[in-house]
Amino acid sequence: MNLNSQSLFYPPQPDNPSDLVRDFLSKYALEEKGWPEDFSLIKKLMSPPPPITGIGRPGEFKNKKVAIMGGGLAGLSAAFELRKLGFDITIYEALEDRVGGRVYTYYFDDQENLYHEFGAMRIPVTHETVWHYLKLFNLPTRPFIQYSGNNFAYFRNSRARKGRSGSDVKKNIYPKYDLTVSERNTSWQRLQKIALDSHLINAPSDARAEILQVKPFYNERTRIWSDNSSMRLMESTGLSQEAISLVSNFLPLLNANLYNSYIDYIQENYPADLAYLYEIPGGMIKLPEAFIKSLTNPNPTNDYQNIAYENLGNAKYKAGCWVKSIGIDQFTQKVILKIEDKKIQKNITEEFDYVVCAIPFSSLRNVEINPLFSGLKMRAIREVYYTPAHKTIFLSKERFWEKQGIVGGGSFTDLPISSLWYPSDHAKYINNPNNIKNQVNNLPSNEPGVFVVYNFGLDTTRLTNLPEDMLFSEMKREIEKVHGLPQGYLDPIIVNYKTVNWDKEPSFRGALTFFEPEQKRLFSYNMALPEYNNRVFFAGEHISAVHRWMQGALQSGMQAANDLALACKMNK
Repeated sequence: MNLNSQSLFYPPQPDNPSDLVRDFLSKYALEEKGWPEDFSLIKKLMSPPPPITGIGRPGEFKNKKVAIMGGGLAGLSAAFELRKLGFDITIYEALEDRVGGRVYTYYFDDQENLYHEFGAMRIPVTHETVWHYLKLFNLPTRPFIQYSGNNFAYFRNSRARKGRSGSDVKKNIYPKYDLTVSERNTSWQRLQKIALDSHLINAPSDARAEILQVKPFYNERTRIWSDNSSMRLMESTGLSQEAISLVSNFLPLLNANLYNSYIDYIQENYPADLAYLYEIPGGMIKLPEAFIKSLTNPNPTNDYQNIAYENLGNAKYKAGCWVKSIGIDQFTQKVILKIEDKKIQKNITEEFDYVVCAIPFSSLRNVEINPLFSGLKMRAIREVYYTPAHKTIFLSKERFWEKQGIVGGGSFTDLPISSLWYPSDHAKYINNPNNIKNQVNNLPSNEPGVFVVYNFGLDTTRLTNLPEDMLFSEMKREIEKVHGLPQGYLDPIIVNYKTVNWDKEPSFRGALTFFEPEQKRLFSYNMALPEYNNRVFFAGEHISAVHRWMQGALQSGMQAANDLALACKMNK
C-alpha cells in the first residue's frame, strides 16, 4: 500500500447493516490503510468473549450476591451476563437523574426529535461487541456521517472546505504554514496517513495486534509505541513541525494529546474505526435503556436465549448510591461496601460474595480502599491519565450549516472550540454523498436542528473556565468565524444550549482514558487483574485495550463477568 494513495470512492452504507455488509466495509477500510491481512485478527479481538454459559449452567450460582459499582455500559453488560447463571445482582449507580454513564443523550423537546450526544455518538462497523448487543436488543442503526467534503477547516485565520482532494485546503491554508516543498505538494489527508500509518504499515501483524490487546508483556515494537509520544513518532516520519501542526488540527483528540502515548491514539487508527460509523436513531441512550429494561423485566426470556425464568438471577438497579469504601472480611471472604444512598439520605453497609468495579479510576481514586489493592493497581488508580473533554449542544431554529451545503460530519479549527459536529439525520435527502453541491436545495434547512461543539485537553480547561455568559458568547463568535458568518449572525438563531464538562461531573471527574507514555506497558495488565483473592473484578473502557469507546466498556464488562463466574466455580 502506498502511503500517498487516496481513494475518492467510498462504498455506500445502508441502514441496519448485516454482518456481511459490516465485514465488507471493514475490509475495504483496512485495504485503504494498507493491512487488509489483519481483518480476521481485528474481528476476533473486537468480538465478545466466549459465552458465560460455557463456564456455568443457567441458575448454577443462585443466592450468590454480586455488587456492580457503576451503572454505565461496563456495569450493565457484566450484570446482564451474570444474571444468566443465577447471580443476584445489585447495581449501585451514583447518578440520580439519568442512566447510561458516559452514554448521555440530551433532548431539547419532549418528542425526543431534537437531541445530540454528550458522550458516545458513534459506532464503528468493527466494534463487534457493540453490534452483538444491538442485534440482541433489536436496536435500529443508521449511518453516522464522519466526513463531508463541504465541512470547513479554519486554521490560522484562514478558511477552506475540507474536500476529498484537499485542493481548497492547499490553496487557502497551506500558505499559512511553513511547509517543505514536498509537504506543500501533498494533500492533508496523505500527510495524515504518513504521520499516523507509517509505523504500522511495516510492522508485523502480531505487533499491530497488541495495540488491541491487554497482556502481561509486550513485544519490543509495542513497547516503542507505548513508551513514546505521538509527537515523537510523527516527527520520526520526517514530517516538519509545521506539517504535524497542520495534520493534528484535523484530529482534535490527537491535538490535545500530542505528548501522550502514541499507542493510545492508534487504538482507533489501526482498526480504521473512523472509516464507517453508525448511530442509533433517537439517541445512543437507547442501548443502556435496553439493558436496564431487560434487567428489571421479571421475565425477559427473549433477551436471554430462552433461559428459564427460574434460572435467572434477580437484578436491582439503585440510583443515587455512592460507594464510599470497599474492603474485605478476611475470615468470611465477604466483600464489604459502604454506600451513601442519597435517595433515602442514609449510609448503609452491605456484604457481597463478589464485586465488579465498573467506575472510572478517576472516581475510584476517592473511594476508601482498605485493605489496599496491589501496588500497581493503586498506582494506576492514582496515575492513569483521563483527558478532559467538553461538549456544548446548541439548538438552532434553522440549519444554517445546511444552507452552506454541510450535512453531517465535522468542521475543525485551531480556535479553542476545536471542532463542530453536525447531525446526520438529513442524509436521507442526499442521493450522492460524495457530491451534494447540486442537492442543497433538497434540504429542509429551515427546520430547527442541533449541533455540537466538542473539544479536549487544555482547550476544554481554558474555554470552560470562562463565566457561563462569556463562554456562550465566545463559542458563538468562534462558530461564526469557522462558517464565515457576520459577527452576531447566530444571536437570534441559536435559541438554547447546554454544556457538559466531564472533568466537572461529580461521578466521573475525567472524560476519557488516554495513556501517557509507558502507562500501557506498566499498568494495562495489572489494571484488569482481580483483587481480594479473586473477589473484586474490574471493567470499563479504562480496563479494555480499546479506550474511549462503548466497545471497550461492553467487552470488558462481559470479560469481568466470565472471570467472576470462573472464580466462583473454583471456589465451590
